[in-house]
Amino acid sequence: MVAFNKADIGGMIQGCAPGLDADLLEYAMGYFEDSSSDHSREALHDFLEPLLSEAGTPDDEIDALCDRLAALAPNNGKSSRSNGEVLALNGPVVMSQQMSSTIDLENKRRVDLTHTQTAKGPSSSTVDQKKLRAAEKKLAEKRAARGAFDPDAIPEWNPNVKPAIIVNQIKATSSATSGSKDIKLENFDIQYAGKKILTNANLSMNYGRRYGMVGKNGIGKSTLLRAIAHKELQIPKHIRVLHVEQEIAGDDTPAIKSVLQADEEREGLLKEEKTINQTLNKSATTPEESEKLNARLKEVYAKLEEIEADKAESKASTILNGLGFSPEQQQAATRTFSGGWRMRLALARALFCRPDLLLADEVTNYLDFPAVVWLERYFQKWAATLLIVSHDRSFLDAVSTDILHLHNNQLDYYRGNFTNFVATKSERRRNQIREYEAQLQYRQHLQAFIDRWRYNAKRAAQAQSKIKILEKLPPLEPPPKDDMEGIQGDSGDGSVYFRFPDAEKLSPPILQMSDASFGYTPTRTILKDVSFDLQMDSKIAIVGPNGAGKSTLVRLLTGENGPQRGICHRHGRLRIGLFSQHHVDQLELGASSVQFLAGRFPGQQEEDYRRVLGRYGLTGTSALQPIGTLSGGQKSRVVFAWMAMSNPHVLILDEPTNHLDMDSIDALSAALREFKGGVAIVSHDEQFLDATCNEVWVCDKGTLNRFEGKVGDGDGVVRQYKKSLHIEDV
Repeated sequence: MVAFNKADIGGMIQGCAPGLDADLLEYAMGYFEDSSSDHSREALHDFLEPLLSEAGTPDDEIDALCDRLAALAPNNGKSSRSNGEVLALNGPVVMSQQMSSTIDLENKRRVDLTHTQTAKGPSSSTVDQKKLRAAEKKLAEKRAARGAFDPDAIPEWNPNVKPAIIVNQIKATSSATSGSKDIKLENFDIQYAGKKILTNANLSMNYGRRYGMVGKNGIGKSTLLRAIAHKELQIPKHIRVLHVEQEIAGDDTPAIKSVLQADEEREGLLKEEKTINQTLNKSATTPEESEKLNARLKEVYAKLEEIEADKAESKASTILNGLGFSPEQQQAATRTFSGGWRMRLALARALFCRPDLLLADEVTNYLDFPAVVWLERYFQKWAATLLIVSHDRSFLDAVSTDILHLHNNQLDYYRGNFTNFVATKSERRRNQIREYEAQLQYRQHLQAFIDRWRYNAKRAAQAQSKIKILEKLPPLEPPPKDDMEGIQGDSGDGSVYFRFPDAEKLSPPILQMSDASFGYTPTRTILKDVSFDLQMDSKIAIVGPNGAGKSTLVRLLTGENGPQRGICHRHGRLRIGLFSQHHVDQLELGASSVQFLAGRFPGQQEEDYRRVLGRYGLTGTSALQPIGTLSGGQKSRVVFAWMAMSNPHVLILDEPTNHLDMDSIDALSAALREFKGGVAIVSHDEQFLDATCNEVWVCDKGTLNRFEGKVGDGDGVVRQYKKSLHIEDV
């Protein structure tokens, strides 16, 4: 009888496949406890390979495990058959069908499969049939879910139906019983709109860490956040999760009261306090009722004191002030705010509630430089768990303690901020390339020797030896090409390239404002006495706090609004390419990108539209699928293609980096630097502006003035401006 140590075997299997489901592990253990099982190396491989492959274990590790397990058997891994006869099968055998039919035989004919008769007498099988069925069912469900994906399918778009997030999760673990707020999810798949997002992935977050998640556009970062927030993934129930995704609905509630109402515990206690006091003031209450109510009121007061309810309004006001709300705005009704300001309110409510896990998706998109700096400092003191999706490298560097990289349907983990991640990732890739090249050179050397001497009688034996060595080498795969897509940054060559066509030169002045003033009402002037000159070689950054008039300036430059006083001159043949959120909102969500461009610029071949879209990274099926199914970054690329087809002389961009991944931001920056025309950019992305622009203009308090940085400071002009801001301590 073969005697295996259960703990040792279990440890070896788990060490090889840490993601293996508990039921599958128990099923595997039953195989080794069964004295009638064949424990030869070949039999072990046939049994373990399907289970471990499903858990993501590489073939070479499975082979090594089988070798170790076979060596533990008393017969040293040889088959326990009494003879060495090899039997030929009449045809292929599908093991899953045979196993299912065997179990069916047991059920229908009452055949006892748990006891067998051997030459030495009856033998009992320790394989638990219920666990076997459960293991088979889980494997079948997971394989079926993965088999349902068609990577080339073009997803459909229905404005009334939001695609479901399909999650196939095998295991979720946490120390829920001990109240731990760490999160550990294992072996789950996510599909959205017919596309694989994650396959056999693991998510692990320790309480109190701040995780930044990066990856290329459309890869599924926002989808993962929504799956967590909507409880599609099995997050322990005692962990409070809050997702900053949608702006709050506008009504007559003052902004500060809207923030206070987000704390449901405080609101509930205050409401209960009011109800108890009203009841006590009624003369109809009996002494016994009054005693109970007073006791409960004492508990309510104690709880209110514990959560510092008396400091809540001051705390809410501090958060709103940090996010840019003036004292007057804090008292204004929420319906009076624009969508961007309502998103700030949603963020303020989340910060005020302090959930155990805060999910923040591109929250800096709606913030100006002062608010971004304040939020960086606030998050640096955040005590709970934070998961941020952001394209802002400076923000990730300031906030993140860890980086999650979403690529190839997997999540990779790195300690440190974004700069550390890029350095580690780049070094790892260089090592992979060096290893690949060394292995390739070794194989080429073997092949060259074989080609030269295999037909030489004196060297034939050596050539045959080299052939055997070459045949035993594992397949050589180059490092994945997309391993750094979406996060390349300044560390290397990105994989995305944008290009704007050059327009004919125009004689100056091209676009000029002289002492221009504008206001939406006679009593409120937004911009006063503004003088500004945009030439064919200008690369200008426009910065300043929200509400200072940057968007108004853009409308004056494009001619959407005219100055009430002063002059705004535009060249008679000037064509302006404008990027703004308004243009993204104008996209026809039910049409494909090709169809949209064909509607705007009719008369060209489909290949022409696809060629333009390809310049901005929309290739393959992404150019043919409905725009409504594209990610935010992909929709921005459609607008860039729309701009490019008008052959503009000047590009004016209002927050163009919102929703773009880092490769796309770098590609956009390079394209704007190479563009033979004028560029004016409104943005809060520090690195993007410093990489693209050679002038910085500050729009603040109704004026527009050039910011003169210090030469030789070591920082870019935009970073110098950011450092010059006075931000109150958090």
